[in-house]
Amino acid sequence: MDGKRKDSLVRLAEILVGIVFGILIAVFAGQVRESSQGKKAAYGNWRKLNLILTEVEKNYVDTVDVVAVTDAAVAAALEELDPHSVYMPPVEKKESDSQLQGNFEGIGIQFNVPNDTAIVMEVIAGGPSEKVGLLAGDRLLKVDDKVIAGVKFPQDSMVRRMKGPAGTKVTVTVKRGSDVIPFEIVRGRIPLHSVDASFMVNDTTGYLRVSKFALNTYTEVINALSGLRKQGMRRLVLDLRDNSGGFMQQAVLLTNEFLHRGDTIVYLEGLHRPREDYRADGRGSLSELPLVILINEGTASASEILAGAIQDNDAGILVGRRSFGKGLVQEPIDFTDGSGIRITVARYYTPSGRCIQKPYDDYGHDLYDRYRDGEIFSADSAKINREDVHYTVSGRPVYGGGGIMPDVYVPMDTTRATGFFVACNRKTTQMRFASAVFDRYAPRLREIDSFEAMDRFFTQVNLKDQFLTFAREKDGLRCSEEDWKKTEPYLMPQLRALVARYSKLGDNAFYKYYLPVDETVKVALQQP
Repeated sequence: MDGKRKDSLVRLAEILVGIVFGILIAVFAGQVRESSQGKKAAYGNWRKLNLILTEVEKNYVDTVDVVAVTDAAVAAALEELDPHSVYMPPVEKKESDSQLQGNFEGIGIQFNVPNDTAIVMEVIAGGPSEKVGLLAGDRLLKVDDKVIAGVKFPQDSMVRRMKGPAGTKVTVTVKRGSDVIPFEIVRGRIPLHSVDASFMVNDTTGYLRVSKFALNTYTEVINALSGLRKQGMRRLVLDLRDNSGGFMQQAVLLTNEFLHRGDTIVYLEGLHRPREDYRADGRGSLSELPLVILINEGTASASEILAGAIQDNDAGILVGRRSFGKGLVQEPIDFTDGSGIRITVARYYTPSGRCIQKPYDDYGHDLYDRYRDGEIFSADSAKINREDVHYTVSGRPVYGGGGIMPDVYVPMDTTRATGFFVACNRKTTQMRFASAVFDRYAPRLREIDSFEAMDRFFTQVNLKDQFLTFAREKDGLRCSEEDWKKTEPYLMPQLRALVARYSKLGDNAFYKYYLPVDETVKVALQQP
């Protein structure tokens, strides 16, 4: 579809929506006078909307793309309900479903684009790319005949070109050292993991980072926790920061593991949904495990259900910053053409009776407000409705509306950022340096499969001097000895994390080596 045609459709949809809601406003303002019976006849079963679309099709000056206009009108109408009720055309719905179902069809790699060339960060075990021999560190040059390196090719477009139906073929050309190698790959079904990292922080404390609640999240987490317990875990730090949610049932299953029989997990209620309570069945294997949950402004929806249940039942400690504030439950409704809607059917309430949904008007500027008002840097600046008070099982006060406040607040620390560090971040010097280190030590890094081996590597490689030389020669950045003393404690862990990610340890190594500069984890480890 050309630009003019697309613009005209968008404009037409806007006009249609304006007409529809203009009529509605006129009716409620009394500008259109008709009997209540007449209104019911006009608006019942959405007749007014259907009438307008039919008249447009019959009378519009040009041929109307009925599908495009209808989709646009429906999407705009659902936007009037709440921020989470949405219409999804077939392509968008398929993409969304694949994310929540925990798999997609493609070639099975994860990559970053630090300097206008995509670099493979991980080759998913058992996937199509591993089978043909792609390796972490390979640079992606072409997908089929399309050059994607050095041409500022959009990252989302790269993903779309590599994804595709299972069984279809795609040729990916990579650069490995000085060699250029084409790989013909048969796409397959790729699992999407919910557990980003799972390892022991010390002899007794396990760390588990969960990024979403997909269909397989509960099983993944239980398997990871089983592995940690075999390593001696007697306390758990569960990281739900930036976990935007997903399937509520998966969050309920996981929460059940930490609670005692009869403890309320959550309850739902809506105009067309009578109250429904979810309670722990007493079969959870982790109810006696000391638990700390990390949350922040990106913790939302299903992850807030888990966090709220743990807090209200006094089953653990919440550490971090106020969560997002999504207390609505969506239900999917699918249509035969592959499209569908997700419509809000109920509110959920934490065990103490809190609804943590923030006002719809806050969407779009809430995070900015938290920065502007100083909440990101101080708990005292947080907007808490102290009139909406509830109580945990032990009698501690907690508050509804606008997310979940943690038990221990950890502000964002920006005081240590030197000018050199800020300049490096602006130019992504750290990421490009890690890529250069991999190029130099690729054979060694590809063989490292334990933290002990990774530590030995770092003692043998002078990352500090190499990085300062790289920053100076590649980006013209110089760092004084005084600035380096301030910068080193939080820049060096970042460098180790980025380099270690190229080893077989993957994201486990990234998070483990990054922990020394993660203030929220530091505070979590100090909890009883």
